[in-house]
Amino acid sequence: MTRASGTQGGPVTLSKEGLPGWLDPVVHAVETVRPQQLSRFLPPEDGAGRQSAVLILFGEGERGPELLLMERASSLRSHAGQPSFPGGALDPEDGDPAGDGPLRAALREAEEETGLDPSGVQLFGVLPRLYIPVSGFVVTPVLGWWRVPSPVGVVDPNETARVFTVPVVDLTDPANRATAVHPSGHRGPAFMVESALVWGFTAGIIDRLMHFAGWERPWDREKQVPLDWRA
Repeated sequence: MTRASGTQGGPVTLSKEGLPGWLDPVVHAVETVRPQQLSRFLPPEDGAGRQSAVLILFGEGERGPELLLMERASSLRSHAGQPSFPGGALDPEDGDPAGDGPLRAALREAEEETGLDPSGVQLFGVLPRLYIPVSGFVVTPVLGWWRVPSPVGVVDPNETARVFTVPVVDLTDPANRATAVHPSGHRGPAFMVESALVWGFTAGIIDRLMHFAGWERPWDREKQVPLDWRA
């Protein structure tokens, strides 16, 4: 088995060996889901858009499986103040965007934003590339298992407001779910967890993962949360 041993140097590969059994439904979902089942926003056919990657990191916490999230600094130009997965644009040193570049970028960005030690992360899957029209990013979601947890926290306050984990049991709790309504009229899933409102691209990915992994519980889709006009 090859584990991610950092973001520099040797190959960064995917491995499903030794994953905990509770991740099996997620692995199956990653292997079978189609792009159109994740989002109606798919990468432009002309190749436009800035290549980027996010790390969807599953760990084992005191209350069972959990996800690592961060809250972006309110001073950032795009997606300011939003909870999100660690991630960002590919750098030239990350390598081939069509190869292991997104894997390397996801780990590198997670390390830069949260202080995560990449050597403790086992990457096991990649979702189809998606598109964020508002920022022009073409995003590759990379999934990992936090095999050896490491301390995480805010590395650069100019980029990150806070770093936190969310138990999956809270994400699937119907009481914590709602439909976010943007002033533009766009509607999408939202999660009210850890004193944060998770919405937009991140909430969309979590919503689809929970659904296709069979973890989703019935929730009130008529329950609405208006988003601030600055969002």
